[in-house]
Amino acid sequence: MNEVQERIAHRAAQELKNGQVINLGIGIPTLISKYIEEKEVFLHTENGMLGVEDIEDENIDPNLVNAGKIPVGEGIGASFFHSADSFSMIRGGHIDVAVLGILQIDEQARIANWAVPGKTIIGVGGAMDLLVGAKKVIVTTTHTSKDGKSKLLKECTYPLTSTRSADIIITELAVFRYIEGKLHLVELMPGATLADIEKNTEAEFVNSMQGGVKY
Repeated sequence: MNEVQERIAHRAAQELKNGQVINLGIGIPTLISKYIEEKEVFLHTENGMLGVEDIEDENIDPNLVNAGKIPVGEGIGASFFHSADSFSMIRGGHIDVAVLGILQIDEQARIANWAVPGKTIIGVGGAMDLLVGAKKVIVTTTHTSKDGKSKLLKECTYPLTSTRSADIIITELAVFRYIEGKLHLVELMPGATLADIEKNTEAEFVNSMQGGVKY
């Protein structure tokens, strides 16, 4: 992972609170665990574990992995359960925060993160369930794709994962909150300017920083 992704993960960790049950998705979200050492939270993985912790390479157990098949450790008091029970936790509203990566997100904060048209689909994974069941959804993503195109679009061109809107979007350039049906720019990341946001954001947003205007 690179510096940009680490910066996004570090900012996302600031949104987490003591006592929360948190599911970290694949990609940038997995980095967040490095920045929550001073908070007492409970990391959940949909393949059946609560109390996930990072693990040193020399202590890796190949049978102990998260849903992204990344080796993990067991925190004090960690518990294991059937994946069906894990999804019951998600669908039952027992996950406080889900942090997800995306391919695209539209101006209604709806996510596309499971399929690219024309490419083989392995499976949707837990993203659909997490979007429906988690109390709060945070998106962590680079602002643009590798070819420089905005990931924050007026409408997604990839299949939507769910019609549920995310609550917060964190990129290397900015933080947006979805409030009353609109994206609100609430924070610029270090080194970013409003001009950077305007240039790299296709979706319409409201500048809710002090003295902000609508774009």
